[in-house]
Parts: sequence; C-alpha cells; structure tokens
Amino acid sequence: MSLVLFGPPGAGKGTQSDLMLGKTKMMHMSTGNLFRDAIKNKTPLGVEAQSYVDAGKLVPDSVVIGLVREFLEKNKVVDFIFDGFPRTMAQAEALENQIKEVGAQPIAKALFLEVPHNVLMERLGGRRVCKNCGAVYHAKLSPPKKEGVCDKCGGEVYQRKDDAPDAIETRLEAYEKSTAPLKEYYQKKGLFISIDGVGGSTDVFERIRPFLKN
Repeated sequence: MSLVLFGPPGAGKGTQSDLMLGKTKMMHMSTGNLFRDAIKNKTPLGVEAQSYVDAGKLVPDSVVIGLVREFLEKNKVVDFIFDGFPRTMAQAEALENQIKEVGAQPIAKALFLEVPHNVLMERLGGRRVCKNCGAVYHAKLSPPKKEGVCDKCGGEVYQRKDDAPDAIETRLEAYEKSTAPLKEYYQKKGLFISIDGVGGSTDVFERIRPFLKN
C-alpha cells in the first residue's frame, strides 16, 4: 500500500512523513531528495535539473517525472510515501501510468493536509533548511541547537529566498492553481482523505494514524 501525502507549502508534509516512516515499513520519496541525490551524483537528469535550479526556474515535469521513474524502477516492490508529489495533474497522471508500467505498489490513499492561509504564512516565514541534507527547522518553534548549524549533519541552516513574505504569497497562489485540482482528481478515484493539519505534529499524526492500515 502506497500513499500520497500532499498539501500546500508549509503544511507539514516532511514532518508527518518522518512520523509515518517511524510507524511503518514504507519508503519515503520526495522530489527534493531526488533532486539533491541526482545533482550530487551528476546523473544526466541531475545535470539537467541543476541547469534549471541555477537559472532560478522550476524544474519541468519531464525531468521530475524522469527522476521519479528511475526511483520506482529501483524500488518497485516497496510501499511508498510520496511526499509532496505529484504536484500537478500531469505529474499525477504520469505517476499512475509509471506505477502500472514498472509494477510498483499502487496508491491506496491520498492524504491532504488542510492548513489555513495565515498559519501557512507564519510557518513558512520562520522556516529554516539545511543546505546539505534538507532537514527542516523553524526559527521560533524548532530551531537547531546551534544557530545556523544542522543538528543532523552539521551543514549550514539558512532561510530560503522563497520563504520571504512576498515569495510565500506567490508560492501559495501558484499552489492553488496547479496543485489544488489534485483534490478533485483523487476524489473521483475514491482515494482522497482530508486531514486537519493545524496543531502540534503529534496531534496531526494521530489524525493520520488510522489511515496507515490496509
């Protein structure tokens, strides 16, 4: 049984994925991790992705979907948590086709984290990220033990440019246009489940826990 965990930026997908992994034998898949690994290893798709990142552009679906397919082919017998992917209708349709083509585990549920706009703004404004491993912190709620240094790997912890207030508004608007329609897509397939994403991470996880069973 594989799951899609999606929602707007700042909804807590990464945090909930970590908690879910601690209670299941599922494998975590996020495009952020795929990008970092492919770029670090200088794979053909990684080099292509780097060119878009360096230019400050969104990595196109063709590259994202290619990276996901490579991942599925290597791990097709494993149950997945797809963290923040798919983000567009094109990605959702491609993922469904790829799962069938490579014989990977089908998606059983699509969990959507519902979080109000004002809460997202507060969360994202304080978010800090490790440049090396991608670990996520919050300036007020969960800062690293040593300011600017990642607890996990010792890498540099910083505020991404797209976590500035103006950039956050732009990201949320883009999300509504491209990703929100996925709700309807998964509703029609009978897979959509809405989760209240407000509150402490443990509280939110307890709302998710019942859906981790087959």
